[in-house]
Amino acid sequence: MSLKNIIIVLFLLILIVGYALLKPEQKIQNHSSKNSIVLSTFALYDAAKHIGKDKFKLSSVLPFGSDAHSYELTPKKMAEIQDSSLFVYSGASLEPWISKISSPNMLDMSKYVNLIHLEEDHHHHHHHEDESHHEDEEVSHKEAIDPHYWLDINNMIKVAQKLTQEFVKLSPKNKDFFESNKNEYIKTLKEMDKRYKEELSLCKKDTIIVNHNAFSYLGKTYNFHIESINGLSTESMPSPDDVKHILHEIKEKNVSIIFFESFASDKLIKSIAKDVNVKVDTLQPLGNITKDEQNLTYAEIMDKNIRKIKQALECR
Repeated sequence: MSLKNIIIVLFLLILIVGYALLKPEQKIQNHSSKNSIVLSTFALYDAAKHIGKDKFKLSSVLPFGSDAHSYELTPKKMAEIQDSSLFVYSGASLEPWISKISSPNMLDMSKYVNLIHLEEDHHHHHHHEDESHHEDEEVSHKEAIDPHYWLDINNMIKVAQKLTQEFVKLSPKNKDFFESNKNEYIKTLKEMDKRYKEELSLCKKDTIIVNHNAFSYLGKTYNFHIESINGLSTESMPSPDDVKHILHEIKEKNVSIIFFESFASDKLIKSIAKDVNVKVDTLQPLGNITKDEQNLTYAEIMDKNIRKIKQALECR
């Protein structure tokens, strides 16, 4: 082989090796070029996943099984939020740790939905023997907002619409893609809303009892009452009068099933159930999910919820 041919072969080998070395790096660059979007709750993440799909790098703040009310932000997650193209949080005082974040790319979703103020919610009742204490609590309630707005399916439609607007800003070339996915997602939500209305319209009972006051939006939208042992936070402790009132309601309303959620302690609710001989089951408020639920969607979990509510209300 002539020297000229040897040089040509060596040159070609260098090109081949160089291309092979650059190709993985190119893939990494392409991957990292995706806009990163961080979302604070499962419901927001579910909507973003269905609309954005693979066009963004999506992540959720809450680890599986963590309670949105009591979660403590880690330095690693804080850095991830700061580096993201968009951080969408639930708002309405759900995330106490939000004050630690300062980013120009923050979106408070609670500003774009319909919220329930506690004084407007007639589906949740407290019992207090001390009248002056009752009046003081009413005043404080006027300042409070129920942050669990994603349990109103119409609010989830608003969430989908707002996310789509933000996604189009981040990636205008994919506008038709996002709009199509949004329409499909909203179609699923509307079908779920129709099912809730139809299946909860004819029921023998009108009250469900839960450990945590997270279901007012469901009760208000589909016309049934919510009695809760705890307040808006899973960490709040019920008073003896609260427990006494719940025991009275169970007997008065002939309740056969009481509910708790996976992230809260079930000791008290199981103790109450044992005292009055009723069943206990879980109801998912969808602020976060467990590891076992990681492959389920918002619609699939709402489907599980309606089956359990129908049973508790004895609907046709």
